[in-house]
Amino acid sequence: MFMNDINNVLITVGSIIILYMTAWFLLATMKKRNDVADTAWGLGFIVAAVSALSINTTQSGVSFLVVILTAIWGLRLAIHIATRNKSKTEDFRYAQWRKDWGKFFLIRSYFQVFILQGFLLVLVSLPVTLTAGIQQTLSVSAWLAAGVVLWVFGFGFEAIGDYQLRKFIASKPAKGSVMQTGLWQYTRHPNYFGEVTQWWGLWLICASTSLPFGTKLFALIGPVTITILILFVSGVPLLEKKYANDKNYQAYAKRTNKFFPWNPRK
Repeated sequence: MFMNDINNVLITVGSIIILYMTAWFLLATMKKRNDVADTAWGLGFIVAAVSALSINTTQSGVSFLVVILTAIWGLRLAIHIATRNKSKTEDFRYAQWRKDWGKFFLIRSYFQVFILQGFLLVLVSLPVTLTAGIQQTLSVSAWLAAGVVLWVFGFGFEAIGDYQLRKFIASKPAKGSVMQTGLWQYTRHPNYFGEVTQWWGLWLICASTSLPFGTKLFALIGPVTITILILFVSGVPLLEKKYANDKNYQAYAKRTNKFFPWNPRK
């Protein structure tokens, strides 16, 4: 029964996300800006969560809880990124791919940027879509409390980190200056740390339900995927590479933890 439910959730959410990312690809083509994919990322989780909830005929309180938390996070992230990119040229990563891919730019953009991102989105959102889309019950427990607290902590860490960086940039610091106050004195990537943390919180909420153990284990793919992506693929590594030859940043890096917050080293 539950395997059928999982398949139903995956097929429904996956199909809708393909259409969703295709629409964003068409917008990107018209605007000649593939970095709109970054805005699509946060909003896509809301689409996935609501899609899963819509097929659940016995929605429960926890179903709505994970959808609401996802919507809060996804909307804030999308607004932050869209506002940040509004007055800028296309993000350096996408601009470089535009040069590298040449005549295959459109087809590679569709599959390697938008469809691939949609696939990863479906994987990361598993704790939410399985909780929202499959019948289960919930009793207040330490698991639930821990999940909510961890989500609030992660969300707050990411939002505050983004706010502090935005204020720093708006102050028009001297060329070569590096943000290293507030949360940024404890970790070089507080926004990424917060994002990963809140996804582990959502998985704990999923684990607090009456879903079968195998389903909860399957949902672990979500936080594990986002952790790997941010730590080893598209998050931290790309930014660290960007500042590899920046002396000020390298001095900051020697004092400050890369990911997990800790007191700065002397």
